[in-house]
Amino acid sequence: MKMLLSCMVVCVMLVSGCASAPRGESGEADAVATPAAEWEVVARLDKAPGNVTVTPAGQVVFSLHQHFEPRLRVGRLGENSTIIPFPNEAINGISGDSPLVLDTVLGIQSDTNGIVWMLDNGMRGVVTPKLVAWDTRSDQLHRVIHLPKPVTVSDSFVNDLAVDMTNRHIYIADPAGGPNAALIVVDLDTGLSRRVLQGDRSVVPEDIDMVIDRITVEVRRPDGTRVRPRVGVNPIALDVENQWLYFGPMHGRTMYRVRTRELRDPELSDEQLAARVERYADKPISDGSSIDREGNIYISDVTSNAVGIIGTDRQYRVHLQDPRVFSWPDAFSYGPDGLMYVVANQLHRGPVLNAGQDATRPPFYIIRFKPPAPGVVGR
Repeated sequence: MKMLLSCMVVCVMLVSGCASAPRGESGEADAVATPAAEWEVVARLDKAPGNVTVTPAGQVVFSLHQHFEPRLRVGRLGENSTIIPFPNEAINGISGDSPLVLDTVLGIQSDTNGIVWMLDNGMRGVVTPKLVAWDTRSDQLHRVIHLPKPVTVSDSFVNDLAVDMTNRHIYIADPAGGPNAALIVVDLDTGLSRRVLQGDRSVVPEDIDMVIDRITVEVRRPDGTRVRPRVGVNPIALDVENQWLYFGPMHGRTMYRVRTRELRDPELSDEQLAARVERYADKPISDGSSIDREGNIYISDVTSNAVGIIGTDRQYRVHLQDPRVFSWPDAFSYGPDGLMYVVANQLHRGPVLNAGQDATRPPFYIIRFKPPAPGVVGR
């Protein structure tokens, strides 16, 4: 556990008051109207979630955020906000004997076939990062794809992913140490991966502070000094036709996009690929994103305790906002019920991003809301 926390502090360094609960503490789901839309708390968790995905069958599956050193890596939402080990206890390393054990999962996404892709960044045990795919329909392991060097680097933090089953590829955001941030392109037919756009302006962080609730986010170094982190590419999402990948640095004010056919072209040099990256729109400092069928981009506006939308007019606006609940929103997923799911994990109040002090107050939330337009299940 100490090794994991040390790795996380070093990684964040390189990329260089508690919220009250919402009204109604009966344990039942709350529906609260805001000027923009309606949202509903579907789970109050005692452990901080990382990313979330919803399968075509309606299973809500989520990683447990590694900043809090959880024993469980990935869970499934049960009744009354219980957390059930996903896909089982053995693969989570809790009990039993399994040839495959998840080390440290953050990014997670279900495809339309009900296969949940888990991005294991390997930071707990300092092991090779990998993609682990579990078939929820047959309840068995579907595939494992390792991401060794030079696809990953010594300070890689493979963070989030976008699954493109139309073109049989997966795209991964790796903020790494900041200046060496990059995207990783995985060919599902061959299992081979490539590291692209390393150091490009579209993936490296800007020199801006993250200020939440009037407090600047800081990381405490082992020597006691503090540093304000700068995190590279993090939010990443595919449009519904799998033609465009949208992405940008967490510490950045710009959303970029590039055609997936160009990402998939191994003949393009990094310089040629970088020339094809487009500046799409302004965005806030953000940790997660998704896109609906009309092209609206959903953004986790972490500094505003809000969910925002970049509309088809390429203008950003706040969509949902409530500091009591949307305390570090992250990781969207559209469900078969027609609702968009998002987590809130108070990450800035945890010890890694709060100068070593844990100021979180459970519960942590999984929230859902009706988006302005339909989406693709799992994204």
